[in-house]
Amino acid sequence: MTTLPPPATELSAQEARRLALRAQGFLGAPDRRAGVRGVLRHLGAVQLDTISVLARSHELIPYARLGALGRKVVEDAYWQDTHAFEYWSHAACILPIEEWPHFAFRRRAYQNRPHWNHSLPDGAYDQVVKQLRTEGPLTATDLGGAKRTSEWWDWSGTKVAVERALMYGEVVCVERRGWKRVYDLAERAVPAALLHDELADAECLRRLVRLAGQSLGVGTRADIADYHRLKGEQVDAVIADSGLVPVTVEGWSKPAWADPAALETPPRGRHRTTLLSPFDSLIWDRARTERIFGFTHRLEAYVPKQKRVHGYFAMPVLAGGRLVGRVDPAREGRTLVAKQVTLDGPKAAPAVAQALVEAAGWVDCTDVRVERVDARDLREPLTRELTRLLA
Repeated sequence: MTTLPPPATELSAQEARRLALRAQGFLGAPDRRAGVRGVLRHLGAVQLDTISVLARSHELIPYARLGALGRKVVEDAYWQDTHAFEYWSHAACILPIEEWPHFAFRRRAYQNRPHWNHSLPDGAYDQVVKQLRTEGPLTATDLGGAKRTSEWWDWSGTKVAVERALMYGEVVCVERRGWKRVYDLAERAVPAALLHDELADAECLRRLVRLAGQSLGVGTRADIADYHRLKGEQVDAVIADSGLVPVTVEGWSKPAWADPAALETPPRGRHRTTLLSPFDSLIWDRARTERIFGFTHRLEAYVPKQKRVHGYFAMPVLAGGRLVGRVDPAREGRTLVAKQVTLDGPKAAPAVAQALVEAAGWVDCTDVRVERVDARDLREPLTRELTRLLA
């Protein structure tokens, strides 16, 4: 591990929080006017997930930063003109196409992987590549079917083959169609200058660490590693040459690194009040969210119903640089239903009401109904604000 110089910059907890908000596109982000594509480039990764309550997570993320956007506008911005590709980063993520070379280390690791959960039938890999070459782009269904049985885990030989080709980098996911991956040959989908830019592992890691630091603004070793799911030792090996600088942050027990460009000017401006997807990169790391915002957040969609505290898809509410509550939403016709609401005191009621009304308008709902407020004495101020905004 390389010896690093002692931190030259000390940040208050508030400064670190505002650096994170700016880095995540909420305060004066330079790419804001570039729309969804600007958000994607700024964040470096937008996580995908199957859950859709108000909308899918990759739609909620630009909504949180830019406001109401048509769903087709969002999808076209991601996928048209080979602007992006899907690959394994923090999880399954949409990534800017210019990051294709940075994941060469992961593609090589998959190629050298000795064991897999699904066996690859003889000849299936070559057949999938051949079919894509002559007929692509195609979904797994187009290729012959994704499942052998109705069980979600029971992939067909074709699905195993095309997913293996995706991991190896011979095939790329170029869009989602009805939530199905659409596959094409990388040689056809990725610009040649990027396709053949085969970086060494160390250079891939150095660039991803630098990009993670830029997207976080300031972060610990664990924060930086988690952004693209690197190993701690991988971060250690390259962080001295990444361009990030060591800092100390008030209240943080671990060393931190910051983007030096972010330290040159203090974050300024205000941001919109909004609901956040639990998969938003501002809050996807539970430990970091607690450290920066003093807010305990956990996705409970996969928790048994009787053990949930805040609801199936509780969405934190961001207002004034802080997380001031959470809402577990649903839709019934043209009514947005707040199944469960948690408020950080009565002063949070106007912000949560505003976030609910704006989200309702975005998903074409004309009314908002609150079913439960955790603190009974806060129900009246919340419903009063909703009534005023909906009048």
